[in-house]
Amino acid sequence: MRASLVILFVLIVWLPLGLNVAGRDGGDPEGENRELVAFTGTNIGAWFNDHFGLRSTFVRWYGEAQLFVFGVSPSASVIKGRNGWFFYADDSAVEDYVSEHPLTPEALANWRHALVRAERWLRARNIAYLFLIAPDKHVLYPDEMPSTVVRIGEKSRTDQFYGNLWDTKVLVDVRPALVAARARERIYQKTDTHWNDRGAFVAYQTIVNAARAEVPSIPAPWTRDEFDAVSLDVAGKDLTGMMGLKRVLREQDLRLVPRRPRLARVVQPSGGQPDDEVGRLVTEIPGSTLPRTVIFRDSFASQLAPFLSEHFSRAVYLWQNDFDAEVVEREHPDLVIQEIVGRHLHNFIPSPELVPDP
Repeated sequence: MRASLVILFVLIVWLPLGLNVAGRDGGDPEGENRELVAFTGTNIGAWFNDHFGLRSTFVRWYGEAQLFVFGVSPSASVIKGRNGWFFYADDSAVEDYVSEHPLTPEALANWRHALVRAERWLRARNIAYLFLIAPDKHVLYPDEMPSTVVRIGEKSRTDQFYGNLWDTKVLVDVRPALVAARARERIYQKTDTHWNDRGAFVAYQTIVNAARAEVPSIPAPWTRDEFDAVSLDVAGKDLTGMMGLKRVLREQDLRLVPRRPRLARVVQPSGGQPDDEVGRLVTEIPGSTLPRTVIFRDSFASQLAPFLSEHFSRAVYLWQNDFDAEVVEREHPDLVIQEIVGRHLHNFIPSPELVPDP
């Protein structure tokens, strides 16, 4: 009996390495929603941790046990909500939800300085400017958050931002339109940090209407009647990958399929798609004389891009929070849009000095 246990123990310990030797890679970058360590010849330990035989199976078993047996999220980066909803816990998302630490007067003053300086510099060049905060999922679906995460403050940093800086006249608030849309249908993904097509569409309409007030030659936003609403059963998205359960959990992806062809084409990177998450993405409408735009953005603009790009002859999307005057001078846009997700008000400090003196 003892010998059998010893043999079994040795087999279990050596099985992962044996599978690697046999040519089986235990890593699953798709299932974990991240890039695994690549072998360089000098990082055997780090590579083996990501690729040992049966790794993806063990990760999945652990995740299933935590979620389905103990009823908790298997990842500290993900909060298990109610009714199949999951929420992002990193990147100051929890701090944003509980609203314990409001923006200081100094922080608000710095934001005002940054917005006013950018607006004045752009206006001197006949360029319009819009700034918006993309709401995190917990802003629209606080009722799906677990009762164990309790809000402390009455006002979020986004509330403060809009309340104190609205007179800068560059702000666009997409929250009222999203709240109204939520009453009609689900507008955020259950297993992702972001809005779905239908939420992004509502935000897009609000942005374009605000842009047209500044640049009337921008076409009116598409209407909902120009899309077919479809629902697709898909594998879980980014939050399920963080839990190692992307191949286990699924959800209904509520999409909007245009009834007429989209004209904008990605010219950089070559072969890209409008919703690709890359540092620099450029779309153009061949032969168009529509206005041009530069958009400083984060991941929430990825689903906005297919909609927004139809309104500009050239749209340059840059994955960064800070304003970049050099890019603006090089691109000669008619409009600059700056988008930032609400939780980044906790960890991003704008740099007004990056904008040249108006």
